[in-house]
Amino acid sequence: MVAPVLSTILFDLDGTLLPLDQKQFMQGYFSLFGKRCAELGYEADSSLAALQAGLKAMLANDGTMTNKERFDQTFEQMTGIASSEFNTRFASFYETDFHQLKAASRKSSLASDLVTMVRNKGYDVVLATTPLFPWQGTHARLAWAGIDPSLFSLITTYEDFSYAKPYLGYYHEVLKHRGVQPSHCMMIGNDVREDMVARELGMDVFLVTDCLINEQQASLEPYPKGSLQDLYTFCEELSICK
Repeated sequence: MVAPVLSTILFDLDGTLLPLDQKQFMQGYFSLFGKRCAELGYEADSSLAALQAGLKAMLANDGTMTNKERFDQTFEQMTGIASSEFNTRFASFYETDFHQLKAASRKSSLASDLVTMVRNKGYDVVLATTPLFPWQGTHARLAWAGIDPSLFSLITTYEDFSYAKPYLGYYHEVLKHRGVQPSHCMMIGNDVREDMVARELGMDVFLVTDCLINEQQASLEPYPKGSLQDLYTFCEELSICK
């Protein structure tokens, strides 16, 4: 039996292509979000509570609406602020204040070269970051990583996806968008629970250990793994995709 040919490579962003202190990033995000809400005349504490509820709602989303719609619905129900009004007034946040969070990250000298190399080998390259942010927030983090968004055929954001990691529905959505079977894909990420779950669908996986997240203390034995440098070496050895 002929082994499936790898054609599509999915990269996680935070902690994988973009080394990131997740705790520092999220604490800073909540602080900046609350500050901006207060500046706009909204009550900061209730806005933050609604933000956290909205994030939880997106993480539990079931495919019946996009993550953006799920967040907007939750935020509006909790604050009484019309989502259309809030989104319009809050729009500039991801182009201004959000960039302060770059301090929680560091640019890897390998990330852009890695994605470019894989793309030049002919692989379809997907940015498979869990879709909890608008496209502006995702493109901002790509800028911190020094990676050109045009290298990716698909970037998963909350406007277009209706599941989040680690639900397999998220990966099914990626597969549908790209018209590819899981046996032709490899998922690369740093989170054992969120990224390595793709293996259950039949994808190959690679666990990047520089910013490892393994909250359940699961065994790492089943997974090919290593640093971003190890991943770069691994990808150098990949065949040209025809």
